Amino acid sequence: MILPEINILALLPALIVALTGVVVMVVDPFIDRSSRGKLGWLGFAGILGALLALAPMSANRGFWYADLWWVDDYAIFFHATFLLIAAITILGSIDFLRRAQMPPSEFIALVLFATFGALLMSGSGELMMIFIGIEILSMATYVLAGYRRDDVRSNEAALKYFLLGSFASAFFLYGTALIFGATASTNLAVIAEMIRSGTVEMSLVYLSSGMILIALGFKVALAPFHVWTPDVYEGAPTPVTGFLSVGPKAAGFAVMLRIFMTAFADIQYRWIVLAWLAAALTMVIGNVAAVAQTNIKRMLAYSSIAHAGYIAVAFAAGTEQGVTAAMFYMLAYAGMNLGAFAIVTILGRDEDRLTQLDDYAGLAARRPGLAALLSLFLLSLAGIPGTAGFAGKFFIFRSAVESGLIGLTVIGVLTTVVSFYYYLFVIVQMYMKEPKEGFEDVSIASGSGAALIVCAALTVYLGVLPARVLDWATSSALSALAPFR
Repeated sequence: MILPEINILALLPALIVALTGVVVMVVDPFIDRSSRGKLGWLGFAGILGALLALAPMSANRGFWYADLWWVDDYAIFFHATFLLIAAITILGSIDFLRRAQMPPSEFIALVLFATFGALLMSGSGELMMIFIGIEILSMATYVLAGYRRDDVRSNEAALKYFLLGSFASAFFLYGTALIFGATASTNLAVIAEMIRSGTVEMSLVYLSSGMILIALGFKVALAPFHVWTPDVYEGAPTPVTGFLSVGPKAAGFAVMLRIFMTAFADIQYRWIVLAWLAAALTMVIGNVAAVAQTNIKRMLAYSSIAHAGYIAVAFAAGTEQGVTAAMFYMLAYAGMNLGAFAIVTILGRDEDRLTQLDDYAGLAARRPGLAALLSLFLLSLAGIPGTAGFAGKFFIFRSAVESGLIGLTVIGVLTTVVSFYYYLFVIVQMYMKEPKEGFEDVSIASGSGAALIVCAALTVYLGVLPARVLDWATSSALSALAPFR
Protein backbone atom coordinates (compact mmCIF):
# COMPACT_ATOMS: atom_id res chain seq x y z
CA MET A 1 0.00 0.00 0.00
CA ILE A 2 1.42 3.41 -1.03
CA LEU A 3 0.77 6.11 1.55
CA PRO A 4 -0.26 9.53 0.20
CA GLU A 5 2.40 12.22 0.21
CA ILE A 6 2.13 14.54 3.21
CA ASN A 7 2.36 18.28 2.63
CA ILE A 8 1.70 20.35 5.74
CA LEU A 9 2.10 23.65 3.89
CA ALA A 10 -0.89 22.83 1.69
CA LEU A 11 -3.02 22.58 4.84
CA LEU A 12 -1.27 25.25 6.89
CA PRO A 13 -4.03 27.94 7.10
CA ALA A 14 -6.65 25.40 8.22
CA LEU A 15 -4.25 23.86 10.73
CA ILE A 16 -3.42 27.25 12.24
CA VAL A 17 -7.11 28.10 12.63
CA ALA A 18 -7.89 24.75 14.30
CA LEU A 19 -4.87 24.90 16.62
CA THR A 20 -5.70 28.47 17.61
CA GLY A 21 -9.19 27.33 18.60
CA VAL A 22 -7.71 24.58 20.74
CA VAL A 23 -5.21 26.97 22.35
CA VAL A 24 -7.97 29.46 23.22
CA MET A 25 -9.91 26.74 25.03
CA VAL A 26 -6.86 25.33 26.82
CA VAL A 27 -5.54 28.71 27.94
CA ASP A 28 -8.88 29.94 29.31
CA PRO A 29 -8.83 28.14 32.70
CA PHE A 30 -5.32 29.41 33.47
CA ILE A 31 -5.99 33.14 33.21
CA ASP A 32 -8.01 35.34 35.53
CA ARG A 33 -11.49 36.50 34.60
CA SER A 34 -10.47 40.11 34.02
CA SER A 35 -7.97 39.08 31.34
CA ARG A 36 -10.21 36.72 29.38
CA GLY A 37 -11.22 39.47 26.98
CA LYS A 38 -7.71 39.20 25.53
CA LEU A 39 -8.61 35.76 24.19
CA GLY A 40 -10.48 37.52 21.39
CA TRP A 41 -7.24 39.16 20.32
CA LEU A 42 -5.51 35.77 20.53
CA GLY A 43 -8.12 34.37 18.14
CA PHE A 44 -7.67 37.35 15.86
CA ALA A 45 -3.91 36.80 15.87
CA GLY A 46 -4.52 33.19 14.82
CA ILE A 47 -6.62 34.38 11.87
CA LEU A 48 -3.86 36.80 10.83
CA GLY A 49 -1.38 33.94 11.01
CA ALA A 50 -3.63 31.84 8.80
CA LEU A 51 -3.90 34.69 6.30
CA LEU A 52 -0.09 34.88 6.14
CA ALA A 53 0.00 31.10 5.68
CA LEU A 54 -1.90 31.49 2.41
CA ALA A 55 1.43 32.38 0.78
CA PRO A 56 3.11 28.98 1.39
CA MET A 57 -0.19 27.26 0.64
CA SER A 58 -0.43 28.98 -2.76
CA ALA A 59 3.11 27.85 -3.52
CA ASN A 60 2.00 24.23 -3.10
CA ARG A 61 -0.79 24.01 -5.63
CA GLY A 62 -1.89 20.53 -6.60
CA PHE A 63 -3.92 17.52 -5.49
CA TRP A 64 -2.76 16.23 -2.12
CA TYR A 65 -3.57 13.37 0.23
CA ALA A 66 -4.79 10.95 -2.43
CA ASP A 67 -6.79 13.70 -4.16
CA LEU A 68 -8.68 14.56 -0.96
CA TRP A 69 -7.27 18.08 -0.75
CA TRP A 70 -7.21 20.41 -3.75
CA VAL A 71 -5.02 23.49 -3.63
CA ASP A 72 -5.91 25.78 -6.51
CA ASP A 73 -6.74 29.45 -6.93
CA TYR A 74 -10.40 28.67 -6.21
CA ALA A 75 -9.60 27.21 -2.78
CA ILE A 76 -7.19 30.06 -1.99
CA PHE A 77 -9.81 32.70 -2.88
CA PHE A 78 -12.35 31.16 -0.55
CA HIS A 79 -9.75 30.60 2.17
CA ALA A 80 -9.04 34.33 2.10
CA THR A 81 -12.78 35.11 2.14
CA PHE A 82 -13.54 32.85 5.12
CA LEU A 83 -10.56 34.14 7.11
CA LEU A 84 -11.63 37.74 6.46
CA ILE A 85 -15.16 36.90 7.66
CA ALA A 86 -13.77 35.30 10.82
CA ALA A 87 -11.46 38.24 11.52
CA ILE A 88 -14.26 40.80 11.20
CA THR A 89 -16.59 38.66 13.33
CA ILE A 90 -14.06 38.32 16.14
CA LEU A 91 -13.19 42.03 16.09
CA GLY A 92 -16.86 42.98 16.21
CA SER A 93 -17.70 40.59 19.06
CA ILE A 94 -14.95 41.35 21.59
CA ASP A 95 -16.70 44.33 23.16
CA PHE A 96 -20.13 42.67 22.87
CA LEU A 97 -18.94 39.64 24.86
CA ARG A 98 -17.44 41.90 27.54
CA ARG A 99 -20.62 43.94 27.91
CA ALA A 100 -22.89 40.88 27.90
CA GLN A 101 -20.57 39.11 30.38
CA MET A 102 -20.48 36.03 28.16
CA PRO A 103 -17.50 33.65 28.27
CA PRO A 104 -15.30 34.74 25.36
CA SER A 105 -13.19 31.60 25.08
CA GLU A 106 -16.00 29.32 23.91
CA PHE A 107 -17.33 31.95 21.51
CA ILE A 108 -13.96 32.63 19.88
CA ALA A 109 -13.14 28.92 19.71
CA LEU A 110 -16.48 28.12 18.08
CA VAL A 111 -15.98 30.84 15.45
CA LEU A 112 -12.53 29.41 14.73
CA PHE A 113 -13.81 25.84 14.49
CA ALA A 114 -16.66 26.96 12.22
CA THR A 115 -14.08 28.70 10.03
CA PHE A 116 -11.99 25.52 10.01
CA GLY A 117 -15.02 23.61 8.72
CA ALA A 118 -15.55 26.19 5.99
CA LEU A 119 -11.88 25.92 4.96
CA LEU A 120 -12.22 22.14 4.69
CA MET A 121 -15.31 22.58 2.50
CA SER A 122 -13.63 24.92 0.04
CA GLY A 123 -10.47 22.84 -0.32
CA SER A 124 -11.95 19.37 -0.50
CA GLY A 125 -12.22 17.41 -3.72
CA GLU A 126 -14.06 14.52 -2.12
CA LEU A 127 -17.70 14.40 -1.03
CA MET A 128 -17.07 12.65 2.29
CA MET A 129 -14.45 15.19 3.27
CA ILE A 130 -16.83 17.98 2.26
CA PHE A 131 -19.44 16.37 4.50
CA ILE A 132 -16.99 16.39 7.42
CA GLY A 133 -16.35 20.09 6.81
CA ILE A 134 -20.10 20.77 6.69
CA GLU A 135 -20.62 18.99 10.02
CA ILE A 136 -17.75 20.82 11.74
CA LEU A 137 -19.15 24.14 10.53
CA SER A 138 -22.71 23.19 11.42
CA MET A 139 -22.02 21.91 14.93
CA ALA A 140 -20.14 25.07 15.82
CA THR A 141 -22.85 27.36 14.46
CA TYR A 142 -25.64 25.41 16.20
CA VAL A 143 -23.98 26.17 19.52
CA LEU A 144 -23.27 29.79 18.56
CA ALA A 145 -26.96 30.36 17.71
CA GLY A 146 -27.89 29.33 21.27
CA TYR A 147 -24.93 31.01 22.93
CA ARG A 148 -27.15 33.22 25.09
CA ARG A 149 -28.19 30.29 27.25
CA ASP A 150 -30.59 32.22 29.48
CA ASP A 151 -32.52 33.64 26.51
CA VAL A 152 -35.53 31.61 25.30
CA ARG A 153 -35.30 33.11 21.79
CA SER A 154 -31.66 32.09 21.50
CA ASN A 155 -32.47 28.55 22.65
CA GLU A 156 -35.31 28.36 20.13
CA ALA A 157 -33.01 29.59 17.38
CA ALA A 158 -30.44 26.91 18.16
CA LEU A 159 -33.07 24.15 18.25
CA LYS A 160 -34.64 25.15 14.92
CA TYR A 161 -31.25 25.51 13.31
CA PHE A 162 -30.15 22.10 14.61
CA LEU A 163 -33.27 20.24 13.53
CA LEU A 164 -33.44 21.63 9.99
CA GLY A 165 -29.66 21.50 9.63
CA SER A 166 -29.75 17.81 10.54
CA PHE A 167 -32.27 17.16 7.77
CA ALA A 168 -29.98 18.96 5.33
CA SER A 169 -27.00 16.86 6.41
CA ALA A 170 -29.04 13.69 5.92
CA PHE A 171 -29.94 14.75 2.37
CA PHE A 172 -26.29 15.42 1.58
CA LEU A 173 -25.15 12.10 3.00
CA TYR A 174 -27.84 10.14 1.16
CA GLY A 175 -27.00 11.94 -2.06
CA THR A 176 -23.35 11.00 -1.54
CA ALA A 177 -24.33 7.36 -0.98
CA LEU A 178 -26.32 7.33 -4.22
CA ILE A 179 -23.51 8.77 -6.32
CA PHE A 180 -21.12 6.26 -4.77
CA GLY A 181 -23.52 3.52 -5.77
CA ALA A 182 -23.56 4.83 -9.33
CA THR A 183 -19.85 5.57 -9.80
CA ALA A 184 -18.08 3.59 -7.04
CA SER A 185 -16.38 6.83 -5.95
CA THR A 186 -16.98 10.01 -3.99
CA ASN A 187 -14.10 11.89 -5.59
CA LEU A 188 -15.35 14.80 -7.71
CA ALA A 189 -12.89 14.19 -10.55
CA VAL A 190 -13.71 10.48 -10.75
CA ILE A 191 -17.45 11.18 -10.62
CA ALA A 192 -17.11 13.64 -13.52
CA GLU A 193 -15.12 11.09 -15.54
CA MET A 194 -17.60 8.29 -14.89
CA ILE A 195 -20.62 10.41 -15.84
CA ARG A 196 -18.84 11.55 -19.00
CA SER A 197 -18.12 7.93 -19.95
CA GLY A 198 -21.85 7.14 -20.07
CA THR A 199 -21.41 3.82 -18.24
CA VAL A 200 -23.27 4.73 -15.05
CA GLU A 201 -26.92 4.48 -14.03
CA MET A 202 -28.06 8.02 -14.74
CA SER A 203 -31.21 7.83 -12.62
CA LEU A 204 -29.02 7.49 -9.53
CA VAL A 205 -26.89 10.43 -10.69
CA TYR A 206 -29.96 12.63 -11.19
CA LEU A 207 -31.39 11.70 -7.79
CA SER A 208 -28.03 12.25 -6.10
CA SER A 209 -27.56 15.69 -7.63
CA GLY A 210 -31.08 16.68 -6.57
CA MET A 211 -30.51 15.61 -2.97
CA ILE A 212 -27.18 17.37 -2.73
CA LEU A 213 -28.74 20.52 -4.19
CA ILE A 214 -31.51 20.38 -1.57
CA ALA A 215 -28.97 19.92 1.23
CA LEU A 216 -26.85 22.87 0.12
CA GLY A 217 -30.02 24.89 -0.49
CA PHE A 218 -30.75 24.56 3.23
CA LYS A 219 -27.25 25.72 4.11
CA VAL A 220 -27.36 28.85 1.95
CA ALA A 221 -31.06 29.61 2.63
CA LEU A 222 -32.43 29.18 -0.88
CA ALA A 223 -36.22 29.09 -1.14
CA PRO A 224 -38.14 26.94 -0.37
CA PHE A 225 -35.51 25.76 2.14
CA HIS A 226 -35.18 29.15 3.83
CA VAL A 227 -37.84 28.84 6.54
CA TRP A 228 -35.36 28.56 9.41
CA THR A 229 -33.54 31.77 8.58
CA PRO A 230 -35.66 34.64 10.06
CA ASP A 231 -36.25 33.00 13.45
CA VAL A 232 -32.66 31.83 13.82
CA TYR A 233 -31.21 35.21 12.81
CA GLU A 234 -33.54 37.08 15.17
CA GLY A 235 -32.95 34.79 18.15
CA ALA A 236 -29.17 34.42 17.90
CA PRO A 237 -26.86 37.07 19.44
CA THR A 238 -26.27 39.79 16.86
CA PRO A 239 -22.55 39.04 16.22
CA VAL A 240 -23.55 35.43 15.60
CA THR A 241 -26.31 36.52 13.25
CA GLY A 242 -23.79 38.51 11.23
CA PHE A 243 -21.49 35.50 11.02
CA LEU A 244 -24.35 33.14 10.08
CA SER A 245 -25.49 35.49 7.31
CA VAL A 246 -22.17 35.30 5.47
CA GLY A 247 -19.94 32.45 6.72
CA PRO A 248 -22.07 29.32 6.17
CA LYS A 249 -23.65 30.95 3.11
CA ALA A 250 -20.27 31.53 1.42
CA ALA A 251 -19.11 28.02 2.37
CA GLY A 252 -22.29 26.46 1.02
CA PHE A 253 -22.03 28.27 -2.30
CA ALA A 254 -18.31 27.44 -2.55
CA VAL A 255 -19.18 23.76 -2.31
CA MET A 256 -22.24 24.07 -4.55
CA LEU A 257 -20.25 25.71 -7.33
CA ARG A 258 -17.39 23.22 -6.97
CA ILE A 259 -19.61 20.12 -7.04
CA PHE A 260 -22.10 21.08 -9.73
CA MET A 261 -19.65 22.80 -12.06
CA THR A 262 -17.20 19.89 -11.90
CA ALA A 263 -18.67 16.52 -10.88
CA PHE A 264 -22.15 17.24 -12.31
CA ALA A 265 -21.07 19.48 -15.20
CA ASP A 266 -22.26 16.99 -17.83
CA ILE A 267 -25.83 16.96 -16.49
CA GLN A 268 -26.11 20.72 -16.29
CA TYR A 269 -29.22 20.61 -18.46
CA ARG A 270 -30.95 18.84 -15.56
CA TRP A 271 -29.99 20.83 -12.48
CA ILE A 272 -29.91 24.25 -14.13
CA VAL A 273 -33.73 24.26 -14.28
CA LEU A 274 -33.92 23.73 -10.53
CA ALA A 275 -31.32 26.44 -10.00
CA TRP A 276 -33.37 28.86 -12.13
CA LEU A 277 -36.53 28.19 -10.12
CA ALA A 278 -34.75 28.40 -6.77
CA ALA A 279 -33.06 31.69 -7.71
CA ALA A 280 -36.30 33.31 -8.87
CA LEU A 281 -38.31 32.12 -5.87
CA THR A 282 -35.60 33.15 -3.42
CA MET A 283 -35.27 36.68 -4.79
CA VAL A 284 -39.04 37.22 -4.77
CA ILE A 285 -39.71 35.77 -1.31
CA GLY A 286 -36.68 37.41 0.32
CA ASN A 287 -37.33 40.92 -0.96
CA VAL A 288 -41.13 40.92 -0.63
CA ALA A 289 -41.07 39.49 2.91
CA ALA A 290 -38.38 41.98 3.98
CA VAL A 291 -40.71 44.88 3.19
CA ALA A 292 -43.13 43.80 5.93
CA GLN A 293 -40.53 43.47 8.72
CA THR A 294 -40.35 45.83 11.70
CA ASN A 295 -37.29 44.25 13.33
CA ILE A 296 -33.97 45.09 11.71
CA LYS A 297 -32.52 41.62 12.35
CA ARG A 298 -35.49 39.95 10.66
CA MET A 299 -35.31 42.49 7.85
CA LEU A 300 -31.64 41.70 7.30
CA ALA A 301 -32.49 37.98 7.54
CA TYR A 302 -34.91 38.22 4.61
CA SER A 303 -32.39 40.46 2.87
CA SER A 304 -29.85 37.66 3.31
CA ILE A 305 -32.28 35.25 1.66
CA ALA A 306 -32.69 37.65 -1.25
CA HIS A 307 -28.93 37.95 -1.70
CA ALA A 308 -28.65 34.16 -1.75
CA GLY A 309 -31.05 34.38 -4.68
CA TYR A 310 -28.76 36.81 -6.50
CA ILE A 311 -25.81 34.44 -6.09
CA ALA A 312 -28.03 31.59 -7.29
CA VAL A 313 -28.61 33.58 -10.49
CA ALA A 314 -24.87 33.36 -11.18
CA PHE A 315 -24.99 29.66 -10.33
CA ALA A 316 -27.87 29.15 -12.75
CA ALA A 317 -25.82 30.82 -15.50
CA GLY A 318 -23.66 27.69 -15.42
CA THR A 319 -20.58 29.35 -16.92
CA GLU A 320 -17.13 30.47 -15.84
CA GLN A 321 -18.41 34.05 -15.89
CA GLY A 322 -21.22 33.02 -13.55
CA VAL A 323 -18.79 31.39 -11.12
CA THR A 324 -16.59 34.50 -11.25
CA ALA A 325 -19.54 36.78 -10.53
CA ALA A 326 -20.69 34.58 -7.65
CA MET A 327 -17.23 34.59 -6.07
CA PHE A 328 -16.90 38.37 -6.38
CA TYR A 329 -20.37 38.90 -4.94
CA MET A 330 -19.74 36.66 -1.93
CA LEU A 331 -16.69 38.70 -0.98
CA ALA A 332 -18.56 41.97 -1.53
CA TYR A 333 -21.59 40.76 0.41
CA ALA A 334 -19.40 39.69 3.33
CA GLY A 335 -18.07 43.23 3.75
CA MET A 336 -21.32 45.14 3.51
CA ASN A 337 -23.46 42.72 5.51
CA LEU A 338 -20.95 42.21 8.33
CA GLY A 339 -20.63 46.00 8.50
CA ALA A 340 -24.39 46.42 8.87
CA PHE A 341 -24.57 43.79 11.60
CA ALA A 342 -21.57 45.31 13.39
CA ILE A 343 -23.50 48.58 13.73
CA VAL A 344 -26.64 46.74 14.88
CA THR A 345 -24.45 45.04 17.50
CA ILE A 346 -23.01 48.36 18.69
CA LEU A 347 -26.42 50.02 18.95
CA GLY A 348 -28.05 46.98 20.55
CA ARG A 349 -25.39 46.80 23.25
CA ASP A 350 -25.28 43.71 25.46
CA GLU A 351 -28.96 42.73 25.38
CA ASP A 352 -29.77 43.31 21.70
CA ARG A 353 -31.89 46.32 22.58
CA LEU A 354 -33.10 48.82 19.98
CA THR A 355 -33.59 46.32 17.17
CA GLN A 356 -36.91 47.72 15.93
CA LEU A 357 -36.69 49.82 12.78
CA ASP A 358 -38.28 52.85 14.43
CA ASP A 359 -35.65 52.65 17.20
CA TYR A 360 -33.22 54.10 14.65
CA ALA A 361 -35.17 57.34 14.38
CA GLY A 362 -32.86 60.33 14.60
CA LEU A 363 -29.67 58.28 14.81
CA ALA A 364 -27.93 60.73 12.47
CA ALA A 365 -28.43 63.53 15.00
CA ARG A 366 -27.08 61.47 17.89
CA ARG A 367 -24.39 59.37 16.18
CA PRO A 368 -23.72 60.82 12.70
CA GLY A 369 -20.72 58.59 12.03
CA LEU A 370 -22.62 55.36 12.69
CA ALA A 371 -25.59 56.61 10.68
CA ALA A 372 -23.34 57.40 7.71
CA LEU A 373 -21.66 53.99 7.82
CA LEU A 374 -24.95 52.13 8.16
CA SER A 375 -26.29 54.14 5.21
CA LEU A 376 -23.24 53.12 3.16
CA PHE A 377 -23.78 49.44 3.92
CA LEU A 378 -27.52 49.57 3.28
CA LEU A 379 -27.07 51.43 -0.01
CA SER A 380 -24.49 48.86 -1.06
CA LEU A 381 -26.89 46.03 -0.18
CA ALA A 382 -29.50 47.79 -2.32
CA GLY A 383 -27.02 48.14 -5.21
CA ILE A 384 -26.36 51.86 -5.51
CA PRO A 385 -23.65 52.67 -8.13
CA GLY A 386 -20.20 53.21 -6.65
CA THR A 387 -20.62 50.49 -4.04
CA ALA A 388 -19.60 46.84 -3.92
CA GLY A 389 -23.22 45.76 -4.10
CA PHE A 390 -23.77 47.48 -7.44
CA ALA A 391 -20.61 45.99 -8.95
CA GLY A 392 -21.55 42.52 -7.70
CA LYS A 393 -25.09 42.67 -9.06
CA PHE A 394 -23.85 44.04 -12.38
CA PHE A 395 -21.46 41.11 -12.87
CA ILE A 396 -24.13 38.60 -11.84
CA PHE A 397 -26.81 39.95 -14.15
CA ARG A 398 -24.31 40.28 -16.99
CA SER A 399 -23.36 36.60 -16.67
CA ALA A 400 -27.06 35.68 -16.67
CA VAL A 401 -27.76 37.72 -19.81
CA GLU A 402 -24.75 36.17 -21.58
CA SER A 403 -26.20 32.74 -20.75
CA GLY A 404 -29.59 33.67 -22.16
CA LEU A 405 -31.36 33.91 -18.78
CA ILE A 406 -33.24 37.07 -19.70
CA GLY A 407 -36.33 36.24 -17.65
CA LEU A 408 -34.31 35.51 -14.53
CA THR A 409 -32.37 38.75 -15.01
CA VAL A 410 -35.61 40.73 -15.25
CA ILE A 411 -36.84 39.14 -12.01
CA GLY A 412 -33.53 40.02 -10.37
CA VAL A 413 -33.69 43.65 -11.46
CA LEU A 414 -37.33 44.06 -10.40
CA THR A 415 -36.74 42.52 -6.96
CA THR A 416 -33.70 44.76 -6.55
CA VAL A 417 -35.99 47.74 -7.08
CA VAL A 418 -38.28 46.35 -4.35
CA SER A 419 -35.32 46.10 -1.97
CA PHE A 420 -34.74 49.84 -2.19
CA TYR A 421 -37.90 50.38 -0.14
CA TYR A 422 -36.82 48.60 3.03
CA TYR A 423 -33.19 49.71 2.87
CA LEU A 424 -34.14 53.35 2.31
CA PHE A 425 -36.78 53.11 5.05
CA VAL A 426 -34.02 52.69 7.64
CA ILE A 427 -32.09 55.62 6.19
CA VAL A 428 -35.22 57.78 6.29
CA GLN A 429 -35.67 56.85 9.95
CA MET A 430 -32.11 57.87 10.75
CA TYR A 431 -32.07 61.19 8.90
CA MET A 432 -35.66 62.43 8.70
CA LYS A 433 -37.24 61.47 12.01
CA GLU A 434 -37.02 63.12 15.41
CA PRO A 435 -34.21 61.74 17.57
CA LYS A 436 -35.10 59.18 20.21
CA GLU A 437 -33.50 58.70 23.57
CA GLY A 438 -31.37 55.62 23.99
CA PHE A 439 -28.10 56.24 22.15
CA GLU A 440 -26.36 58.14 24.94
CA ASP A 441 -24.38 55.15 26.22
CA VAL A 442 -23.31 53.89 22.79
CA SER A 443 -19.56 53.54 22.51
CA ILE A 444 -17.33 52.08 19.83
CA ALA A 445 -14.54 49.86 21.13
CA SER A 446 -11.28 49.48 19.25
CA GLY A 447 -12.19 46.05 17.88
CA SER A 448 -15.60 47.16 16.61
CA GLY A 449 -14.08 50.29 15.11
CA ALA A 450 -11.47 48.26 13.26
CA ALA A 451 -14.16 45.91 11.94
CA LEU A 452 -16.20 48.84 10.64
CA ILE A 453 -13.18 50.38 8.94
CA VAL A 454 -12.38 47.10 7.15
CA CYS A 455 -15.99 46.62 6.06
CA ALA A 456 -16.34 50.20 4.83
CA ALA A 457 -13.02 50.07 2.96
CA LEU A 458 -13.98 46.77 1.30
CA THR A 459 -17.42 48.10 0.32
CA VAL A 460 -15.99 51.24 -1.27
CA TYR A 461 -12.95 49.59 -2.86
CA LEU A 462 -14.92 46.81 -4.56
CA GLY A 463 -17.42 49.38 -5.79
CA VAL A 464 -14.92 51.86 -7.19
CA LEU A 465 -12.02 49.62 -8.23
CA PRO A 466 -13.38 46.10 -8.71
CA ALA A 467 -11.06 45.07 -11.55
CA ARG A 468 -8.23 43.52 -9.53
CA VAL A 469 -10.48 41.37 -7.35
CA LEU A 470 -12.58 40.45 -10.38
CA ASP A 471 -9.43 39.30 -12.21
CA TRP A 472 -8.51 37.22 -9.16
CA ALA A 473 -11.98 35.67 -9.11
CA THR A 474 -11.77 34.99 -12.85
CA SER A 475 -8.46 33.16 -12.59
CA SER A 476 -9.78 31.26 -9.57
CA ALA A 477 -12.88 30.14 -11.45
CA LEU A 478 -10.76 29.04 -14.41
CA SER A 479 -8.45 27.02 -12.15
CA ALA A 480 -11.45 25.15 -10.74
CA LEU A 481 -13.30 24.51 -13.99
CA ALA A 482 -10.59 24.16 -16.65
CA PRO A 483 -9.59 20.55 -15.75
CA PHE A 484 -13.22 19.45 -16.24
CA ARG A 485 -13.88 21.16 -19.58
